[in-house]
Amino acid sequence: MKLTCISCMRREEVETTTEVNWYFNSSTGKLQTLIFTFRSEKDNYTNMNWTGRLQWDGSHDLQDVSISIVNITQSDAGTYTCEVKREFIYKVYRKSLTSTKVIFLEVKSEASEDTTAVYSEIMMYFLLVFLTFWLLVEMVYCYRKISKADEVAQDNA
Repeated sequence: MKLTCISCMRREEVETTTEVNWYFNSSTGKLQTLIFTFRSEKDNYTNMNWTGRLQWDGSHDLQDVSISIVNITQSDAGTYTCEVKREFIYKVYRKSLTSTKVIFLEVKSEASEDTTAVYSEIMMYFLLVFLTFWLLVEMVYCYRKISKADEVAQDNA
């Protein structure tokens, strides 16, 4: 299950340091727990209760700072918070910026049917029948046009 968090940088030519923190708050509890921190490919932290279940799923340029949960369970339902801290390093000064995204995750015991797939399938069959019928009408029209042309040619001969 991918938890998507996008945090775009303003300018590429400015050097930045980025730290991404992911927090979890279960649906029953009120305590927010730090579950994952990412600073670089080699410098990251995973809460021991989540070891082996969280994977960094972000981009190398750190605009996409998403994570994935492996083997999701009912106890994973709750609120996830993505906190991105960026420090922009200019020649004269440094500017810090923090952005936060909140994701509410509901875990269902059974996957619900994707209505988009159902509608797509219905439209596919409808178009198949419609286009087949249209092709048949065009064939009859062309056949009649050719036969009238043949009749006119025979009458003139």
